[in-house]
Formats: sequence, C-alpha cells, structure tokens
Amino acid sequence: MKFTLSWLKEHLETDAGLDEICTRLTEIGLEVEDVDDKAAFKPFVIARVVSAEKHPQADRLKVLMVDTGSGAPVQVVCGAPNARAGLVGAFAAPGTYVPGIDVTLAVGNIRGVESHGMLCSEKELQISDSHDGIIDLPDDAPVGQSYAAYAHLDDPLIEINLTPNRPDCTSIHGIARDLAASGLGTLKTRPAPSFTVEGETPVKLTLDLDDLKLCPGFALRLVRGVRNGPSPRWMQQRLLAIGLRPINALVDITNYMTFDQGRPMHVFDAAKVKGNLTVRRAREGETVLALDQREYKLGPNNVVIADENGIESIGGIMGGEHSGCNENTVDVLIESALWDPMNIAKSGRALGIITDARYRFERGADPEYMVPGLERTTELVLELCGGTPAKAEIVGDKGYEPKIVDFPYSEVKRLTDLEVSNEESNTILTRLGFTVSGSGERVSVAVPSWRPDVDGKADLVEEIMRIHGVDNIKPAPLESHAAVNGKILTTLQIRSRLAKRALAARGMLEAVTWSFIPEDQAKLFGGGSPALKLANPIAAEMSDMRPSLLPGLLSAAQRNADKGYGDVALFEVSGTYENDRPDGQRRVAGGIRRGTASLAGAGRAWSNAAKGGGKPVDVFDAKADALAVIEACGLPMGNIQIEQGGPEWYHPGRSGTIKMGPKVILGYFGEFHPLTLETLDVSGALCGFEVYVDAMPEAKRKATRTKPALELSPFQLVRRDFAFVVDKAVEAGAIVKAATGADRKLVTGVNVFDIFEGASVGDGKKSVAIEVQIQPVERTLTDEDFEALTQKIVASVAKFTGGVLRS
Repeated sequence: MKFTLSWLKEHLETDAGLDEICTRLTEIGLEVEDVDDKAAFKPFVIARVVSAEKHPQADRLKVLMVDTGSGAPVQVVCGAPNARAGLVGAFAAPGTYVPGIDVTLAVGNIRGVESHGMLCSEKELQISDSHDGIIDLPDDAPVGQSYAAYAHLDDPLIEINLTPNRPDCTSIHGIARDLAASGLGTLKTRPAPSFTVEGETPVKLTLDLDDLKLCPGFALRLVRGVRNGPSPRWMQQRLLAIGLRPINALVDITNYMTFDQGRPMHVFDAAKVKGNLTVRRAREGETVLALDQREYKLGPNNVVIADENGIESIGGIMGGEHSGCNENTVDVLIESALWDPMNIAKSGRALGIITDARYRFERGADPEYMVPGLERTTELVLELCGGTPAKAEIVGDKGYEPKIVDFPYSEVKRLTDLEVSNEESNTILTRLGFTVSGSGERVSVAVPSWRPDVDGKADLVEEIMRIHGVDNIKPAPLESHAAVNGKILTTLQIRSRLAKRALAARGMLEAVTWSFIPEDQAKLFGGGSPALKLANPIAAEMSDMRPSLLPGLLSAAQRNADKGYGDVALFEVSGTYENDRPDGQRRVAGGIRRGTASLAGAGRAWSNAAKGGGKPVDVFDAKADALAVIEACGLPMGNIQIEQGGPEWYHPGRSGTIKMGPKVILGYFGEFHPLTLETLDVSGALCGFEVYVDAMPEAKRKATRTKPALELSPFQLVRRDFAFVVDKAVEAGAIVKAATGADRKLVTGVNVFDIFEGASVGDGKKSVAIEVQIQPVERTLTDEDFEALTQKIVASVAKFTGGVLRS
C-alpha cells in the first residue's frame, strides 16, 4: 500500500514529520517497507532561457544560454521543438541523475559545441509520458528555486506492508484513522456530499443469483452530460506517485477512490449499455474482453454484470472493454457494489487477474460505505467533469448488523501482561471506531463495519496492545527446566534431523517442494481423494495435497536437467497426506538420484571409474540411501527385512519394500516405472525411495543413557565365500538372513557379490554367491571350528531356502 505524505495529511491533522509518522506506523502494526523522500528531484532548479541560437552544425539543435539563478548563464545544447528565448523550464546541471532516462549527466560535446546540463521534459522527470518538448512553466515561476518544491514533486512516498487481515488500511483514510487513534494527530472528517439529483436512473438492476451472498448490495447512478477529459494535475500526480497511469478523469476518479477511501468503483459508458443490468453467474464458456485487452473464458463460478449485449464486467475484479469510458463519453453509469470475498479470491486466482479492486474485495470492503462511496464518487465526477446526476438505483442493501463481542478488560493483562487501565482500553477502542457499551470489568463492544477481521475478545486485546505499544511489553527469559539435559525434542523431531544429516552426508542436497500437486500426479502416487482436494488452491495446477514426496522431487530433478544439471541427488524430509484426519499425515524421508549421481560420485565413467562412479544410478543406490536413513534413526538393522516389489509407481522388477517384522512397513525403494516417468514428463536414469519416519517403533527405554564399553576383538577377521544353487523364486535376502542366523556370535556380516543363471545350474535355478564375515571373539578358530561353522551355514541355508552348495 503506497501513499504520499501530503495525501495522508489530507485525512490527518498533524504536525508530525515524515520520520515520526513512519516510526508510529510500524509501532501500531503497519510496517513501513520503504520510504522515498524524493531526494532525487532536489538538484532540478527552475531556469530561464536567455537566448536561443541555431546550432552551427545541426539544423534541429539549438544552442541556449540558460539563467539558473546562481550566476552567469550556462550553455546548453537542446533539440526540443519548443526551446526558445524566454522559456522557463526545469534545469539539470552536470552530475545530476535524471530518473526518466536513467542517466547521470556530464559536460557533453554535441557536434562541436559544449553542453553544460539539460532542460528536461516531463517524461525525463517521470511526471508523465510526454516528451514532445521540454517543460514550459509560467513566466512568473521563481528562477533559481527548486523545481521539485514548485511542482510538488518533493512529496515523500511511503509504502507499508499490509497483512491480509487489515482491509480497513487498504485506504489512506483508514491509515489516518489508526494514526489518530494512536495519538498522532486528529482524523479529519469531510462534509457529506451535497448535490441535486434530477430524474431517475433509467437502467434498472436485477440480482439473478442463487446465493445473494455473492452480491449483497449494488448501487448505480446515471450522470448525464459529463466532459471526460484529462484529470487535474493534483490527481494525476498522486496516482503517478503510487504507480498508476492516469487515463481520463472518470477512470482516474475510480482509481482515486480505491486508494483514498478503500472503495473500488467502476464506471460504464451509458451509451454502450443496452437495456438493464443483471448480476448473475457466468454461463459455461462465456467470454469477455476485459480492460486489460485480454479475453477471459468464464464459468458458473464467476459472477458477472451483464446487459442485453452480454457480459460487461467481471464483478469486483475488472470491467469490460466494450462499455469502458473514453473521451467521447457523455453519459456515465457509476457502480458501487459489494461482493463475496471468497468468490472474488477464487475467481481472481482462477482467471489469473490481479487488480486493486480484487485486492480490496477479497479482503472485505466496508459494507456501510457502499452508498456513501457512490455519493462521494458522484461529487468528484460533478466537480471534475460536470453533468447532471440522477437518483441512485440501489438493490440488495440490507444494512450492516454489527458483531457484538463480550469483552472482559482482564483479558488484556492475561494475554499480554500489559498494565492497561480500563479507561485507556475504552478510549483506544472508541478511537478505532468500536462502540463500547456497559460499565465495570466486562463490557459489550460493537465491531465497526470496516473491521471484518475482528471476531472475538483476543482480537480486541490485539487492537489495544498495538495502539498502547507493543514496545511496552517487557522482555522476559523463558523459564528454566528443572531437569538437567532433559529431552526437549520429540523422537520424531530427532529422527527427522538424523535422517537429514544422514542423507546430506551421502552427497544429497535438501530440497523443499510444494505440499500441493496436480490432481493427475496425486492419483499417480496413490492419492487424489476428494477429501484431500484444496478448497482454495493458490494455482489451478496445485489442487491436491501430496500423497508422496516423489512427484515434487522428480519434477525438481527434471528442471535441473533441463538447465544442464542432469546428475542431481535430492532429498526432502517433510509431510505427506493419506487422508484429512490428523493420523493421515505422515512424516517421510524421501529422495531421488538422477543420471550418475551415486554415492561414489557423478561424472563420466573414464574420469571416476576408479572410485566406482560414472555409472547410471539404479535400485541398489536407492536401497542404500533408504537403509542409511533407517540406520541413522537408530533401528536395529538385524531386524530389517527386504521384500521384492513396491507400489505401482516403481518398476516391478527393480524395487523393494522395507519391513520390520511381517507387518510394519518402513518404506519403499527402487527405480521408477516407465509409465510413471512418462506421465510426469521426466526422463533419464532415476531411482528413489521413501522411508516412513513416523512408522519406526520407539526404542525401549534403558535404565541409563551411558553407552556400553567398546569391545574390539583382538583376533583377525576371516572371510569365506559360498555359492548356493536355489530356485529362481528364492530371494537373495532370504539366503543372507539364513546365513546370518547360523551363528549370530561369529557371523558379523553377509554380502551378496554374484548371481548367475545358466544351463550349468539347471532349469529354473540360479546360483547366489555370498561372502560371510567371521569374527572370532574368544580365541583363534581352528580348521575344525571353521568346518563346523560351514556346516551350520549350509544347513541353515538349506533349511530356510532349499539351497545346496554349488559343486
């Protein structure tokens, strides 16, 4: 929200300066984001052209002698067609920065003649788009004085950062009201508009809506015989200062009312409106050419204003080009209406339209100012454009029924610990426009029409707190916990941090992706239920809560690949959603690897082969990542089971399910199904995993936090290789588990290093080779010990898998 200091002081009687006002705005919750004190315009001075001679080397240039009021005239080369002796304009000396052309002046040499500065056009000073000639001031303009002060260009510009719950401060009047309530001046009240109406407004209104909440009120007035030329200079300067382009008087008046009073208005050229106006839902497929020269396709979710020609305006968002006002407009229809904030927000977002009207209506415009806003706008039209107003046509306006809040004064102390007297609380609320009834420690407070954000007593406490002064709250340290080294974080928080550390240590980069994804992606990954569809999505393609982290990570990897970074490894530890209940939100650690971004390192095979890198990522990379997360979270890895296959978005033969026991599923890993990648428009070698951090069982409580003593065996580790012939259906993991269980004291690790299939091992068979790590503990093992252990391993594998030693 932008406004100039002089514009604010038109609503606020105060002697406070710029710095004091900005400080007070921030103190009362209207954070000042930027201040432009217009220092850039200070170097420009008013100067008079003493003489103007033709340039000796150029027909279109003139050599001027310019009196700047500070000594001898200076020589300036100028090409403006209106440059002449006696002209009074705005002069910029060498060293001056000219904002309109983004240039800092220096002494120039133009066709052999030196130029010591320039005379500026309005465009060069960002006053308007006019650059047909230099600024031409009246003869009595004070030479040598500041041009910015003379032309009111030195008016400081303030920008505040509004929170969405403050629609009352989308107007300069509302900001002034808050400042006055804080004690910084007095709020000015403008006399009610007074003018004589003649006749009725011939255009009638109809609210053809199944839900009148969509348009609670609509006011319309015809003004005949207007002259729609440029708006006056003071209005143009204020609109330009806040970034709006002046168009014509009628349009500028509506823009002025939007910022001055927070009341978006609209004007129709009455000659272009056919018949009466109807407020209705748009029909499926209807289109309108809007004032931004774009055509929009509408539907029943959009509320429109239509006549016999069709749609003339998208209600509360933007008018139509067909009925817009221009210099030929003679009769004008002025609209002041109320719209449903939720519908305006949804329509504006769906159509991709951002306007000042939408910004205010979706936050909640003052319903009590609908008719006064029409009167004030009519007054401005009569003042600037002339004409004869007709009686207003008003439909649907049922008046405002104020909300009543039961307010105990003790809430201020309870919620803020501020000592604010009942009298001061009463005064603050009254200054802000609230009506306080009753006496004693408990009163009834009526909420004004311009504060739709105030619902309960906590909101009233906030109003009192910010006006009394948040800086009056004394800082206090947090209470100390009685326990020393007590556990602060929950187990889930601890495991989330451990998972992040483990994945980062494996060379993966953390990503933060949207929790909202397109419906087709949600369905692809097991979601898409109506319960998880957003009622008010921030974009049409972000319609569903994500059931998985993988769609966002895969899309992020593809965006990196599109920019030339194909070897990426990304992870995220965040929430996914199975349903709309609290227990349906999961805490998941997920990740993907693309290209050659394995743990050994990405790159070409010939540059990284020695370290095992340079190969496309596969299912085993994803498996290692997933198991690293589980191990980092402190689960006993001996209880982990791997089963072949995973959800349908994984490749059926190159994926796995991680379990702890027969029922607890800890996660999935694998390469992705080609149809999944095709649907996501993703390509390349890709693998990924998801581990459900919240599914991990809590560790059993121990009597002490002290770690056991580290016991290292003094005996040499021994490795023995075995090759077993088993049925093709037998999983390698089953062989590993059977070999590990043969003697848990001596067998410390089992790894698969080869799988072979061929005629030599028989039809329907395969050979699985494993390496068994044997760690003696009590003594050096003899040949007899190794033979006995070998028999145990062979017997265990035979018992659980049916495998036999390969001969």
